[in-house]
Amino acid sequence: MKKELLSILKNNCRLSVEEMAVMLGTTSDEVKNAMKELDEKGIILAYNALIDWEKLDDQYVTAYIEVKVTPQRGQGFDKVAERIYKYPQVTACSLVSGGFDLFVVVEGRTMKEVALFVAEKLAPIDSVMSCATHFVLKKYKDSGVIFNKTYVDDREAVVL
Repeated sequence: MKKELLSILKNNCRLSVEEMAVMLGTTSDEVKNAMKELDEKGIILAYNALIDWEKLDDQYVTAYIEVKVTPQRGQGFDKVAERIYKYPQVTACSLVSGGFDLFVVVEGRTMKEVALFVAEKLAPIDSVMSCATHFVLKKYKDSGVIFNKTYVDDREAVVL
């Protein structure tokens, strides 16, 4: 039941405990107990809202930054990643395979603000060898949610 509960929460954490219980075919108390256990074990880390910032008048910029680093002896990439993810502008930081080491997501009010963060805070870190910044121009889909759906999905579902 816990994996199914996590899947429901990932897709819509705004559902009531009663609604989740019906979806899972169990009682509200069992759902509450499972959620409490998942919280206490650190499996559920946060309940987030997915926001379409383009619909607000405020400026808002997201950048994806590829970072190449020199891992520190005895600490690998963890110490460098920790130094990076502690900045409030950093909303995500992951160790990845491929042509760079860390994938960092930065958010700010303007492109200039994000660019200054990269130039003044991120790039000067001793272990950082290079940064490649990619500004998000438009989001089409995030966390499984389609933004500004303007097309009709006429594909037929294929059941395997």
